[in-house]
Amino acid sequence: MKFFITTAIDYPSTEPHLGHAYEKICADVIARYKRLRGFEVHFSTWTDEHGLKIQRYAEAAGKHPKDFVDEMAAKFRRMCDLLNISYDDFIRTTEPRHERVAQEVFRRLWEKGDIYRGKYEGYYCAECETYYSEKELQNGKCPVHGRPAEWTSEECYFFRMGKYWEKIKEHLREHPEFILPRERANEILKRLEEPLRDLCVSRSTFEWGIRLPMDPGHVMYVWVDALTNYLTTAGFPGGLWPADLHLIGKDISWHHCVIWSAILLSLGLPLPRQIYIHGFVTMGGEKLSKSRGVRVDPVALAQKYSPDALRYFLLRQIPFGSDGEFTEEELVRRLNEELADIFGNFAHRVLSFIHSRFGGRLPAGEIDARVRERVLEVVREVEEKMDRLELTQALETIFSLASLGNEYFQHCEPWRGGPEAGNCLVTSLNLLRSLSILLYPFLPASCARLAEMMGCSIGRWEDAKSFELKPGHEVRKPEPLFQKVRVLNSQPERATLQDFEKLDLRVVEIESAERVEGSDKLLKLVVRLDGERRTVVAGVGKRYGPEELLGKQVVLAANLAPREIKGILSEGMILAAGETEEEVSLLVPDRRVKPNTRVR
Repeated sequence: MKFFITTAIDYPSTEPHLGHAYEKICADVIARYKRLRGFEVHFSTWTDEHGLKIQRYAEAAGKHPKDFVDEMAAKFRRMCDLLNISYDDFIRTTEPRHERVAQEVFRRLWEKGDIYRGKYEGYYCAECETYYSEKELQNGKCPVHGRPAEWTSEECYFFRMGKYWEKIKEHLREHPEFILPRERANEILKRLEEPLRDLCVSRSTFEWGIRLPMDPGHVMYVWVDALTNYLTTAGFPGGLWPADLHLIGKDISWHHCVIWSAILLSLGLPLPRQIYIHGFVTMGGEKLSKSRGVRVDPVALAQKYSPDALRYFLLRQIPFGSDGEFTEEELVRRLNEELADIFGNFAHRVLSFIHSRFGGRLPAGEIDARVRERVLEVVREVEEKMDRLELTQALETIFSLASLGNEYFQHCEPWRGGPEAGNCLVTSLNLLRSLSILLYPFLPASCARLAEMMGCSIGRWEDAKSFELKPGHEVRKPEPLFQKVRVLNSQPERATLQDFEKLDLRVVEIESAERVEGSDKLLKLVVRLDGERRTVVAGVGKRYGPEELLGKQVVLAANLAPREIKGILSEGMILAAGETEEEVSLLVPDRRVKPNTRVR
């Protein structure tokens, strides 16, 4: 089974913004899901590198257009690679293979009699390379970019797009699945109530473009050039066409749903099976836009928080098919509260417990039938949602299993031991394996790391239903999947020297250590201070086992008021560093000192 998916054609006039990243990530999720389901996927993305706009940007930069697009295309490719976009073809419209296909397509349109010479007079927006009637403008400005449209008058070639008006409307009526979401199809049908005008498909007033095969004095209209790249990557005149899915933004829906459809009908080629029109990423309620200067750098965000943190935020925050607002604060919140505290916490609890208590081997136990049934239900629900391209809802459904895993692990209390502990761990590790597969299209790097720590591979989609990890299966020492980000709401109040001197900090030696019943992070420690034994409860159990702490010298805040923790009176605090419970590190002297020594 083949599955041919494409993204829109990015215009590399400036560096990529978060909107470009969002579309690539959504397409990547679909492509990875289809591969897991056994499809032979061809996933293409690209840059559209010709046109008046590129020529002007290159001139402003003091560069030749080819040098300019070489530099910019590399930045788009770098963004894709950093975000783990699993494209099969990154095509550029300046490549010779594409120029050959574009000229062959134009030649066929000419031979069909659908190209004729005429004169165009009207409005044109160089930002989106689109012609507009006066009625389509908003106060004389481009309806997409908000910039004044230019009046253009020149000899050019036209494509008889109006010839295919009725056929396009008929196709939309007979194939309601052709354009999704449905409201976008209704918008196209509304515009199609008026007859289609023929389309200007060449320019003679600038140089940067593909020359027409029958008239080298003209270059090809950039949208005909750009849209034809779908045929280039498909291997035209044979190959993979038609595409199964074009994934595009709503600002170019007309070009894909109408102009591209008319070109394909003229060529006698089938239309793509589906065009899905996603929404915009907004900031402060305004669409991210290079031309308007509203942009967020996805490369900087991925480097700061991790590619998977950014992928998760965009996929979870923005309902697929609708607009969604970006804020860095919400990205951090989802990273901390959902990725780290729910998914990452479940993974670390299970793997740490098996590694520390059972030497890294899964103990004897049985699968909990109720948990297994719930996993199978979720897999079925996710398949239905993914097949309907409900990406956001699918991710929410999968993530419910991570919450279920935490609740199940806590309810079982495996630290109590007995056969129930084995059942809990066998069930939890298999649930974690299922999660790693189901989440892999969304969080590929994190899930690949998790699979490696679990001692298995991602495998196939069907493996999420298998629960095949048996007692004796070996896991590796776990590392945190996600690093929490500390949120500083305000500058901390400055402490005086007198404030510091109020603290009685002492070096003490740990005489005994044991886990606190009902907790996987708390340890009950006994230390000796000034000849007396003191009990201290410390939250370092996810990082240290009791046996590691015996005889270790640590720093104790000795004059804190006692407080009860889990029914144990804690008489002080052990000092440690670290943003998360998993990465905590005790503060210790660099050499042994006399017990009860003050820290100053």
